[in-house]
Amino acid sequence: MDRIEPTRENYANPRTCFCHVFFKGAALAFYVLSSLFFDSFVIIFVVTVLLAALDFWVVKNVSGRILVGLRWWNEIDDQGESIWKFECLDQDSLARINKKDNWLFWWTIYLTAVAWVFLGIFSLIRFQADYILVVGVCLTLSVANIVGFTKCQKDAKKQIQQFAKQTIASRVTSTLQSAFSVV
Repeated sequence: MDRIEPTRENYANPRTCFCHVFFKGAALAFYVLSSLFFDSFVIIFVVTVLLAALDFWVVKNVSGRILVGLRWWNEIDDQGESIWKFECLDQDSLARINKKDNWLFWWTIYLTAVAWVFLGIFSLIRFQADYILVVGVCLTLSVANIVGFTKCQKDAKKQIQQFAKQTIASRVTSTLQSAFSVV
């Protein structure tokens, strides 16, 4: 009798997953290891913040869209009010999102923020106020993506629920109409 091996689900978008993780790891690794190679705070600040900004952009505009089907942005209207805009894939496309890609996306954005918090605590303990500035900028970028994608995911769930309610309501009314038209 043949053994049926359970198939393991692979990453659907390995290049996007790599880029998603690479810039996070590069910013963290450069920040942690840079003091071994550079004496200049300016170089450490500029390169770390540049890597964190690249990570922010990749997550917000590329990996969020491809890995979890979500995209967000913030606009300021004519009255100076902040307006959050959200995009998500349609219900069928969201159902086809790869679970490993989804898992990787959410865990890495949260773990990166936690890592920056720990690095900030170490900077506080070592009384390195200038390095707290670097951590603060990187943590702000990470938290901005967390907030944006969390709001976007909640908005997507609300849209799916509204779509389901509308679909059910339209089917019920069409069924009732067809039942009464027969009579």
